[in-house]
Amino acid sequence: MTIKLHCFGESGNAYKAALALEMSGLDWTPVKVDFFGGETRSEEYRTNINPMGEAPVMIDDDVRLTQSGVIQDYVSEMSGQFGGKDATERREILRWVLWDNHKLSSNAGLTRFLMNFLPLEKQPKEVIGFMQGRLKAAYAVLNDHLEGRNWIVGDGVTNADLSCCGYLYYPEPFGFDRTEWPHIDAWLTRLSEQPGWKAPYDLMPGSPADRA
Repeated sequence: MTIKLHCFGESGNAYKAALALEMSGLDWTPVKVDFFGGETRSEEYRTNINPMGEAPVMIDDDVRLTQSGVIQDYVSEMSGQFGGKDATERREILRWVLWDNHKLSSNAGLTRFLMNFLPLEKQPKEVIGFMQGRLKAAYAVLNDHLEGRNWIVGDGVTNADLSCCGYLYYPEPFGFDRTEWPHIDAWLTRLSEQPGWKAPYDLMPGSPADRA
């Protein structure tokens, strides 16, 4: 049975799950979530899809999962990929997934939303500046870690890479310039050269152009 991923192109968290599915080779299909039309806030969505009112949501027959890291873990279980080669690697992957969720993706997602999906007059400039400062600290941690490494954990692509890259391929400005972080830049290039890799708006339905 084909795995369904409820997602939308603008979501970096949905991208993490979609990219894991696509690069794993598992049979899956995206189901567009009309986030900007309020679908995730609707009673129908919260009753039938996800009571947390979030995307992504993965449905595989009778298995329903939310949160990108959990979905990535399921993809690893089903495909035998991205989960690490032993318990030590698995713990290190989890450490980076949790770090990304707290320090990188959460800050990047909010900053990108405030800068690109709100009217100019409603953008909180001081908040954006504060968030960009937090992001700069996270970029420095990741950039330093990647010096002399091809991948975040081990010798191949893992869920650590697929999680931490979640917002870094998006074209909208949010305070990330790849040229300022050479080790991150090289890592993103390597990842984009892997079989099955696709950019967010090529992988999932929905983009700012649809609402232009």
